[in-house]
Amino acid sequence: MLAIDDAQWIDAESADALSYALRRVTEGLGCVLAERTRVAAPAVRLGGGWSILDVRPLNGDDIADLLSEHGLPCRLAGPVHVASGGFPLWAVEIGKALAASADSVPYAVRALIAVRLSELPGRTRELLLTAALARRPTVALLRRAGWADADLDLRAAIAAGLVAIDPAGQVAFAGSAIAGTLVQEAGWTRRAEAHRRLAGAVEDDVDRVRHRALAGRDLDPELAAELVEAAAIVREAGDRAAAAELGLLAAERAPGCRDDPELRRTIVDATADAAAAGRSDLVRQGEALLDRIGTPTERTRARLAVIRTAGQSLTGLADTFARALADAEGDPALQAEVHLRLAVRANLTEGDPARARREADLACALARVAGDRDLLAAALTMRARAERLVGDAVAERTLAEALGLCSATGPVNDSAPFLAARHALFDDRLNEARAAFLDLLPAAERSGAAEDIVDVLRGLAEVEVRSGWCAIAAAYARRAAELTEIAGLSPGPAWFTMALTEAAGGGPHRARAFALHATKASEEEHDVIFLARSLAVLGQVELMTGDPDAAEEALGRVLDLERAAGVVDPSVLRWHGDLVIALGATGRQDEARELLAEVRPTAERLGRGGVLAALDHAEGLTLAASGRLEDAEEALDAAVERFGALGLPLEQGRALLGLSQIARRRRRKAQARALLARADAIFTGAEARPWQHLARDAAARLDSGDPNTTGLDVALTGTEARVAALVSRGSSNREIAVALSISVKTVESMLTRIYRKRGVRSRTQLIAALRA
Repeated sequence: MLAIDDAQWIDAESADALSYALRRVTEGLGCVLAERTRVAAPAVRLGGGWSILDVRPLNGDDIADLLSEHGLPCRLAGPVHVASGGFPLWAVEIGKALAASADSVPYAVRALIAVRLSELPGRTRELLLTAALARRPTVALLRRAGWADADLDLRAAIAAGLVAIDPAGQVAFAGSAIAGTLVQEAGWTRRAEAHRRLAGAVEDDVDRVRHRALAGRDLDPELAAELVEAAAIVREAGDRAAAAELGLLAAERAPGCRDDPELRRTIVDATADAAAAGRSDLVRQGEALLDRIGTPTERTRARLAVIRTAGQSLTGLADTFARALADAEGDPALQAEVHLRLAVRANLTEGDPARARREADLACALARVAGDRDLLAAALTMRARAERLVGDAVAERTLAEALGLCSATGPVNDSAPFLAARHALFDDRLNEARAAFLDLLPAAERSGAAEDIVDVLRGLAEVEVRSGWCAIAAAYARRAAELTEIAGLSPGPAWFTMALTEAAGGGPHRARAFALHATKASEEEHDVIFLARSLAVLGQVELMTGDPDAAEEALGRVLDLERAAGVVDPSVLRWHGDLVIALGATGRQDEARELLAEVRPTAERLGRGGVLAALDHAEGLTLAASGRLEDAEEALDAAVERFGALGLPLEQGRALLGLSQIARRRRRKAQARALLARADAIFTGAEARPWQHLARDAAARLDSGDPNTTGLDVALTGTEARVAALVSRGSSNREIAVALSISVKTVESMLTRIYRKRGVRSRTQLIAALRA
């Protein structure tokens, strides 16, 4: 194989020599060329006739893989993708900088980008600088700013893949690092001139005052007041990032900030705006200012903004919490807010809902002393969240009290109405949950808080998956993932939701990839809540694809996490049935029965109907694996009925697949076909493509007379198939264990299951059956 990189730089003599050689080597030599061109005629000088593959920039999923390959945290994939535009070399360097908490656009990347920019005409580079400094650059704005032929001048940058123009004329940089490099390399004089041009060209008053401020360096109290007013306008419109930028700019232009409480308040507000928008860089800027000039109360507000910006990654903020508590001393309202965030940390990072409850209790007491109804509502909401997890039925009374107190202020995802929507989802009151989340979505969007919007969209995606509207669920999940990337939020929750919707209506391969990314990101951020959720959906995908060993491994970790945390209520995260199925399918029926006996009484005591239906389904498949087909059929019939009554079509379809397996084993072919047809109809209506394919594949094998119809009790798992293949080659149990990195005991238990599934009693019979 001959590989040539950067073929655009080959000189004429080398091109002629290569062309000559390639024409004469007709066999045994492959050739691949990587070439950056502005027209679709690559390697013309090398004889032409090449198969053309357009190499596009990497997407967010690719960036996550790339970072992992280089030993960098995949949780940085979102901000790295936004900054790099998907260019791999830039992405790796930016990832290294972010992982080290350094400049998001390191010098090495700026140097690489500068080389690309130097290939453009000088006029195009100046035009790009103007676009980089505008808040919403359009071709029309650039024309008004003095670039009459802006569309023509941008063509070279478009051909180089550095910018794009949408149908509305909006100019977008491929990566924010390109705009950042243009700005940083320009120098203040050129930037100021561009801002002056833009100040005269923009139509929006807010943008005009922003450019006026950025075009000068002098202190100007009147300009500072205009910037404060502009910040209030964009905050009201939901643009919290712009509000943060304008507020901090006002502080720069205002004299005597230390002695002016109104301007200090502006910095506090700007820091809170930055936290809502996920702009950790602006949060740090505000915190640094308030550290120097703020009162203890103002410094505490800044610390709370830092904590909120951390998202799911609250590990490593012990000093921030300690300083916030110290500065909040004597102010019960502020103390309540800090203890409320400590409750979140206990639940999210430490996996300790009991401690979360204690911190929430303390926050409630302090909020009552302060007489702050909204803060008390938030503290009661957190307490109800913890109470639900530990299986305390008082949770609903606590939540009802919070609902009676709360107003429309504060973060949506911390609010009582949001938790009420989550509880409706947990209880399978799906129409109620959908209506509640839809009511919350406009409020979240008006707030401009990216995390609020993402969490409401994720809630809607979960409701629609469970309701059997897979395409709608996928659309909500994609919106959540896109906003997560743009805002630089922790990616674990959005990736988990993408995995959930892909498992229901997309494809198992993508579902597994998202689940693995979500698992890794949650581990990196010490987020035990979404670690458990991501592992639960990973286990479901492994079951779907016929690998109960891998499913048991993932779901076993969920079991360990929830036991360590003291989680009791099985409705918050439904993994128990899937683990029972995996245990039964891997020959561990005793453990499966023990788990059923442990979970069922709790589900009955708490009235968790959906969980009980899932346990019926799991018990049916476990009984079938043990050969008790009549009892299995009874349990699965109960599951089908329960799932239907609850309006859970995908789960009902899964139970019908299990019933079809039993009917086939009892030689009731017509009944099996009818059951598969019912399941297929459900999955088709839900656009649940992976499950639809399973149902149709099972029907096709049934009609063809293939005895290996899909079913965990008959089909070999991926690992079992590998064990069987090694047995057929004469490998010993110890050799198989070494080859597959498993224990000898595991090999022995797998062979027992393989013998049962293949209807043989010895290794010799198995080898004969496999070779036949």
